[in-house]
Amino acid sequence: IQAKQMTLTHFKRYRMQFDLRRKLFDPPPVPEDYQIVPWHPDLLDLHAKAKWASFSNEIDAVVFSCLADAKGCFQLMNDIVHRSNFAPQATWLIIRRGRGNDPSQPCATVQGIFDASQVGSIQNVGVAPAHRGLGLGSVLLHRSLTGFQHADQRFATLEVTARNSGALRLYQRIGFEIVRTVYRSVELVFE
Repeated sequence: IQAKQMTLTHFKRYRMQFDLRRKLFDPPPVPEDYQIVPWHPDLLDLHAKAKWASFSNEIDAVVFSCLADAKGCFQLMNDIVHRSNFAPQATWLIIRRGRGNDPSQPCATVQGIFDASQVGSIQNVGVAPAHRGLGLGSVLLHRSLTGFQHADQRFATLEVTARNSGALRLYQRIGFEIVRTVYRSVELVFE
């Protein structure tokens, strides 16, 4: 029997902020064959599936173990939407419409919560790997930020793992600025 070893690892993350008092970037087009859908309670399972497809094999699944499996993603999504500060107007899903016999599939998601006085917090921007590079992350962010603006929020925040360079570049390109560096401690198990 081999003993398991545990080690404490620290992941560098950036807290980023977007000033909602300024004009948003132009809304990006939704690619053909894709549909963006506003929050509705009947979509909880589809959001969870999009979240799992987006994060299960990524660094964030190590940083946040709930993102590593479908059940954890469903529980996280359920927890977010049942919070008293859930922001449905900042919560969106992108579905790729099916072709022929292929079913439609959820492929991107974002959720919002109201974090503090006039501050919206973006949760889990996720785009499944097969659907990256099409501008879906920009579409989600634009809709989420617009939702926060309509709710009279002054700022929107999010956190990103420093090693997630693609997401970091996207956030900076659309106008998010790093306001703080934080560290998340995670116990990793090795056999």
